Amino acid sequence: MVRGENPSPGEGNAVAIGLIPFGCSVEEELSFLPEALHEAFGLQASWCPAIPLPRGAYRKGRGQYLAASLLQALARTPPGKYLRLLGIADVDLYAPGLNFVFGQAVVGGRECVISLWRLRPYFYGLSPEGSVFRDRVVKEAVHELGHTFGLDHCRDPGCVMRFSNSIADTDRKGRDFCPHCRGSLERVIGRP
Repeated sequence: MVRGENPSPGEGNAVAIGLIPFGCSVEEELSFLPEALHEAFGLQASWCPAIPLPRGAYRKGRGQYLAASLLQALARTPPGKYLRLLGIADVDLYAPGLNFVFGQAVVGGRECVISLWRLRPYFYGLSPEGSVFRDRVVKEAVHELGHTFGLDHCRDPGCVMRFSNSIADTDRKGRDFCPHCRGSLERVIGRP
């Protein structure tokens, strides 16, 4: 996680979540995502044009991409009407000190990114079960966007803001915010 500052939902003309694929076309495969994010945040989410994976993000020795490089690429994207930007990459991401990450966000900022790479069942040698994959994508997208609204990791094992150190952790946690995190989110978004 990286700390940052950005406007709250009530400021300016920014009213939505922009979904930006990195170097891949995932709109059809992830057609469920805008609706799921609307349910979680009460904000409209829509697809933006894909952007290339940033040069220099790939670390040959690791065979992975540095998540912070993708966040920096999103930061260079003009805000337009979007309050938050969710980058979606189908490559393996990592952060310094960690073997991999499912995603990363600028806490209290505008940008976050998720990786589909380790969310896919076949990464673990399992059949490509669609509902498992969809559930994982929603959980990680909501989690990272939650960070952009200032939420930290939660101790509640069922809360979507619970830290995932493994895919089993992601599968165990829920898709929803616990009452504490929901209250914090609603204060930021401006709902009573």
